[in-house]
Amino acid sequence: MKASPAARSWIAAGVRHELLTRALPALRHDMAAPVSVIRMGMLMLKRQAAAPEVDAAAWDERIVMIEEQVVALVHGVRSLRDWELAVSDDGITRSALVAQCAGLMRTAFEFSGIGLEVGDGLAAVEGETRFPASAAMRYMFLGALSFLHDSVSALSGVRIEADGAEALRFVAAHGKPDAADPMVQAHRAPRKLAIDAVALQSLADDLGYAVVVKRDTVRVALAPA
Repeated sequence: MKASPAARSWIAAGVRHELLTRALPALRHDMAAPVSVIRMGMLMLKRQAAAPEVDAAAWDERIVMIEEQVVALVHGVRSLRDWELAVSDDGITRSALVAQCAGLMRTAFEFSGIGLEVGDGLAAVEGETRFPASAAMRYMFLGALSFLHDSVSALSGVRIEADGAEALRFVAAHGKPDAADPMVQAHRAPRKLAIDAVALQSLADDLGYAVVVKRDTVRVALAPA
């Protein structure tokens, strides 16, 4: 039986949830780091307040540090809104998209022995084109990476390349068979949650982006189809 439009939307929503779950460890780290610094700063302030003489300069330095970390924490919390498709934004450049999403997934990939390489032509330049719907593009980017991570055997790396002016290409690199390393399998998603070609295509159809999925490569257009 063919899936109804509502069912297809639920499938795409499930794919987005899985992708956000994979990005959450890095997002949590970005928010937890300022909290640790704030706690340390508060402890130092308490010790300085209990001292016979208060060092005003040191006190001011700690306060400035705490204020900076509070700003970083607020920025991290607000950044969670960037994943909501309903939130309007002013778009994102291709270089910023690559930097953000590669940064989110680099640690998880390296734990699996998979390197992430950014190709030429993806560095930030003045006057870059801004593409709309940055949240949707984040999901497409993570979907392409996750497809190669979950589907390509003996994966040793993924190269992210510019494909024309308005697309990205993700190319898998092969290494030794990963069955010999149990840690590689430990970080792969369970088969029922793996991002396969059907899941990636469902995500692209729901978000309105053109995607070309092959065994070892994925091409993602950055402008809605």
